[in-house]
Amino acid sequence: MQYPKVLALAAAAFAALASHPASPAPAPVPEEIPVALLVDLTTGQTLYAREAERRFVPASVTKVMTAYTAFKLIEQGDLHPGQRFQYTPELEDEWYAEGSNMFLRAGEQPTIGQLLLGITTVSGNDASVALAIAATGSLDNWLELMNANAEELGMHDTHFGSANGYPDGGQTYTSARDLALLAEAMTQDHPTLYRRYFGHRTLRWRDITQANHDPVTGVVAGADGIKTGYTRESGFTFLGSGERDGRRLVMVLAGAPDGQTRDETAREFLEWGFSDFEQATLVPAGVEVGMALVQDGAERSVRLRTANDVIASLPREESDDRWTMQVVYRGPITAPITAGDPVARLQLSVDGQLALEVPLEAAETVPRANALQRVLNAVRKWTS
Repeated sequence: MQYPKVLALAAAAFAALASHPASPAPAPVPEEIPVALLVDLTTGQTLYAREAERRFVPASVTKVMTAYTAFKLIEQGDLHPGQRFQYTPELEDEWYAEGSNMFLRAGEQPTIGQLLLGITTVSGNDASVALAIAATGSLDNWLELMNANAEELGMHDTHFGSANGYPDGGQTYTSARDLALLAEAMTQDHPTLYRRYFGHRTLRWRDITQANHDPVTGVVAGADGIKTGYTRESGFTFLGSGERDGRRLVMVLAGAPDGQTRDETAREFLEWGFSDFEQATLVPAGVEVGMALVQDGAERSVRLRTANDVIASLPREESDDRWTMQVVYRGPITAPITAGDPVARLQLSVDGQLALEVPLEAAETVPRANALQRVLNAVRKWTS
């Protein structure tokens, strides 16, 4: 149900942005890119989505989960960046110059940190497999960890059959929404390691210097990664992120027909998210926004309030008649209810599509009804 107070507060927030001269432009994503997603992690809001739940082959973007899995092990103390791994002749035979490569040779002893840079900077297929074996003893053990992490993050449309995204007959797949969850966990849960290992423009190993193919870092202000991918099966893919003025955005493009289209779109898409939207507080924390029905309570309803500031990224100069806010809950809510309990949600939608959802809490305590109150409640129910 919609509540006038919520809508009035939202309208005031829109009005506060009306003095800005910029006007929102359509998302700069051409039709030939079938999958696109842009999320503002600061608010949790989806700024643009096209086929966000569609499964696709991620190619080398798979390596983001390999890096994330290593970050978790490092933070837990089970892996150390200075730990060395002796690269074997068997690994050289299988992976030397096989696709994107760090060009490791048998007998070399790279550190875990060097392997991570080989993965995040030059997309080393060899470095990914070496890291997996160094950390867990086998690829099977590593894949088990990768898939466990995906499940823990709620990546329900994802499965990993390789550590590096090399074609594996369709065992490895994901979705844009799942990759956004992974990027959020990477940047928010491991920010120090993320800054240490992502965003480097080149990598030198022995006498070989290679460039990072990331199309946004160093080009779009605030951009700092994350990973490109390509196979003939997957097309051209990119998972990217950047932070500007306290806002962190994550973007996904998948299935682009060529590298130039992907790279140009990635730059324009990320810049669009930063430049054409501005954060505003729609409803301050602690504001009562409506009521919810109560079952078996001393009162028939409970007042609802915002648990935190409701902050959204709004298009500059956008008309507020495209935006709606409503309170939703599974109800009636069964008593007893304690003030501060999360009991409902406030949803912000654009053109009928959900863009943002935040929790609402009980603004008061409602104890369970006593015997007399239960009788009165039953009478009211029968006569209503």
